[in-house]
Amino acid sequence: MIEFKLKQINMRQLILRPSNNNVRPFLFDNFFDNFFDNSFQNDFSPKVDISETNKDFNFQFAVPGMDKKDLSIEIKNGHLTVSGERKIESSDNNYHSIENGYGKFSRSFQLPDNIDENKISAKHKNGILNISIDKDTKTSIKKTIQIK
Repeated sequence: MIEFKLKQINMRQLILRPSNNNVRPFLFDNFFDNFFDNSFQNDFSPKVDISETNKDFNFQFAVPGMDKKDLSIEIKNGHLTVSGERKIESSDNNYHSIENGYGKFSRSFQLPDNIDENKISAKHKNGILNISIDKDTKTSIKKTIQIK
């Protein structure tokens, strides 16, 4: 669930822009204040959908235009980290606008205790990276505590 916290302002001044998986308000009045900082970088952070079944956890990363050789998947200390770089094609074109994000990224997710780190699979097809992590049937997260 995404929460929006907006001050009461004149709606003509409000511009919504994406910012790493959420939307934040951006006032035109702040345009020149933010002009020289890094907020206008063309960063790339892939969107991810996470789902769970009785048998596994599934991660679907949207990585259009990327080859599997540009991606890295690592599990360390209970964290899944997917990193890579989306490179812009060098050309002699004179771009007027580039809306696609480019650059290096790294996304990390803390995994629950009931996973089997030896049973992980990853597939890359049609711009989607699918990672499946099997649950460990011997480990149970749910603990019942008796009240004395």
